[in-house]
Amino acid sequence: MIRKVNLKDATQIMNIYNYYVDHSIVTFDIEHAPLDEIHNKVQATMNLYPWIVYEVDGEILGYAYGSEWKAKDGYKHSAETTVYLKNGSIKKGLGTLLYQELISQLRELNFHALMGCITLPNEASIRLHEKFGFEKVGHFKEVGYKFDHWIDAGYWELRI
Repeated sequence: MIRKVNLKDATQIMNIYNYYVDHSIVTFDIEHAPLDEIHNKVQATMNLYPWIVYEVDGEILGYAYGSEWKAKDGYKHSAETTVYLKNGSIKKGLGTLLYQELISQLRELNFHALMGCITLPNEASIRLHEKFGFEKVGHFKEVGYKFDHWIDAGYWELRI
């Protein structure tokens, strides 16, 4: 079931995210995100942007949220989108369900442009974004460094 996040979800969200810190280039974080950081991030943004989780029997299998894309007032109708799935929950359609709901909620809040930043290569994330009509609008070469190599990042945009 998809539902709105609550602060009690912070531990499971942290565990999902920290798996990617350790095993993937989908985040440029190298150190684990501590629980208080996750808790504060959720608390600071959940009233301004949608934060949702996919939960089955008390276990969070994925989460998605919108966040500020840029801090200047002129960008207030744009949001960055993010989705993470628990290891072992990929290729089950959960990312699609979460993104569909996230985009719907952002549309209801009158956002105009959604931005997805994808570290490259990442075919699964590219497919997910393009399934919803996101178009590649930027490619930044070697802007991140992790696991002893340079990593590209791209931006995909959806106007809603």
